[in-house]
Amino acid sequence: MLITPVYAAAPAQSTGAELMSFLPMIIIFVLFYFLLIRPQQKKMKEQKAMIDALTKGDEVVTSGGIIGRIVKAGDHYLTIEVADGVEMVIQRGAVGAKLEKGTLKAQR
Repeated sequence: MLITPVYAAAPAQSTGAELMSFLPMIIIFVLFYFLLIRPQQKKMKEQKAMIDALTKGDEVVTSGGIIGRIVKAGDHYLTIEVADGVEMVIQRGAVGAKLEKGTLKAQR
């Protein structure tokens, strides 16, 4: 015969070694959660709250680096004035940060 018969071995006794083999993976997942996932979720929540709170007159910087003052705020779009008489329409999500009042006067 070319193929020899294989007999099933008796099942090994459970000694907790299975749990110990998964313990490093569990520890790595917990570390990833507390060091990467949780802080990123917190940052995203703060960014969303800042974007939702934008109103007319706020000074903002876009993710592209354009600085301007909001002259019109809609649900999905903002109109910002980047220079005297120059206005741009941007999406709310394109706002990178809200600046303190008077930042634009200091720049001009």
